[in-house]
Amino acid sequence: QVQLVESGGGLVLAGGSLRLSCAASGGSFSRYVMGWFRQAPGKERQFVAGISRIGGRTMYADSVKGQFTISRDNAKNTGYLQLNSLKPEDTGVYYCAARTTDVTAITSRGEEYNYWGQGTQVTVSS
Repeated sequence: QVQLVESGGGLVLAGGSLRLSCAASGGSFSRYVMGWFRQAPGKERQFVAGISRIGGRTMYADSVKGQFTISRDNAKNTGYLQLNSLKPEDTGVYYCAARTTDVTAITSRGEEYNYWGQGTQVTVSS
């Protein structure tokens, strides 16, 4: 059973930065494609970024390209999402997710990820 625990969220002023972490346990972290999603109040969950098993490939939503950076440290069983130049519209609950099937492709489809963390709140004030 894979467990994912996010941390690093908080309240930040517009233009500020945060680094989110996703600590994984209960499985072989380096075999998982990882993704980050967010859900703003009253809106559907949306894909933010994904990273391949070893970290050589990444994928970003158009809305965060050049602003957010996804990374991972397989030795620490931890994934990261660096959030820079934050805007009020970046506010939401951020979730990390793991795709533990043998498929290696990064995907933006939430239904392709089979383990999820509990989420961490990011609030950006103007």
